[in-house]
Parts: sequence; C-alpha cells; structure tokens
Amino acid sequence: MTDPSPTEIALEARLSDAARLFSPSAARNRDAIGDLLAGLLPPSARVLEIGSGTGEHAVSVCQRRPDIDWQPSDPDAASRASQNAWAAEAAPNMRPSLDLDLTRPGWAEPLDGVDALVCLNVIHIAPWAVAEAIAAASRTLLTGGGLVYLYGPYLEGDATAPSNIDFDRSLKSRNSQWGVRARSDVEALFAGAGWAAPDRHQMPANNLSLVFRRRSPL
Repeated sequence: MTDPSPTEIALEARLSDAARLFSPSAARNRDAIGDLLAGLLPPSARVLEIGSGTGEHAVSVCQRRPDIDWQPSDPDAASRASQNAWAAEAAPNMRPSLDLDLTRPGWAEPLDGVDALVCLNVIHIAPWAVAEAIAAASRTLLTGGGLVYLYGPYLEGDATAPSNIDFDRSLKSRNSQWGVRARSDVEALFAGAGWAAPDRHQMPANNLSLVFRRRSPL
C-alpha cells in the first residue's frame, strides 16, 4: 500500500510503496527522458547514472532498452533502496545501486569503464564541485565514443525561462552552494574535459537535455 505521508527528498514530497519511492517530477518527465536516451545509447551500452533518485528514470530507459547494463547510484540510502526495489520489480538489467558521493575524494577509482554517464536533476541541487567531479571522471570512465547526458534546468542569459530564474533564487535561499547553472559554464567545464559542444534538446517544464560527445581530433 502506498504511504499517505510523503517524505521530502531532493526538494519534493515522495510517496512510498514498501521500499519503492515515487517522484512527482519523474512522473512528468520520465517518458520524455526514456524516449530520448533509448535512441541515443549504443547497443549493449554500459551506463553509470549519478544520483539516480527513486530509480524511476532508470526503469524507464531499461524497459525501452533491455540490452543495456545500467548502474544506478546515490549517496542517499533510502533512494538506493528504492532503486533496488524498482529493479527487482521492473528492470532486471539494472544493477544493485552504489553508494557514490561525488564530494568524496577517489569516488570513481573502483569503477569500471562505461559507455555513457547519465546525470538527471542533480547539479543544481549540489555544490558546483559535483559538476566538476563528473567532468573530471568523464576523462577516464568513458570508453571509446561514449557520451555524457545531463538533464535539468539551465540559465541561458536573456533566453532563460522566468520559472528557472525563480527556481535559481529559491535554491540559493536554501543553500548558497546550490543554484540553476549557466549552460555556458557547464559547456565550458566539459569542453575542458575534452567534450565537444553538446546537442541541446528541449524538454518538459523548461528543462534541457545536454548530450556531450568526444571532440573530434584535428
């Protein structure tokens, strides 16, 4: 039975059914993300997701692409339990979730190489150091022609949606290290790690998907 008393995690109230958590934001965007990622990932892709939350996004992609090998992760124990419960229920190609905290030195050292690094709705509710850690790890974790997929709200100068400006103010009022990131800053960070300018996909509720691929050699 679904718990009628939701718990707030990652700035939203999440209902639970045993260990499984239900994210209102994931319910709104998981199909759009699942459709896009399912078409981007190479055959039999090995995927590492940073900050997997409830696990519903992972399930959405894994059900569309049963050939892939998806590694979820999260520093939050309740979220990891939810990811594992969702995997047992609906996505056998999801591995047991890892306790990854990108603010810990050496967090990526035990990990094997992957074909895709996925991070959804994380870098605006984390210190900028987390985005830097993802970019740094992308140098060594991504094999061959891998890709980095970032989803979330961004500041885009005069083109920024008013709702994202308001969201940025709200985040900074909660934690001075949080905030909606400028797309130019994110692109510059990943350019420094060897990635070309990303493909930009408009997503629901003024969010973007940024898809980074390796810069072609001259």
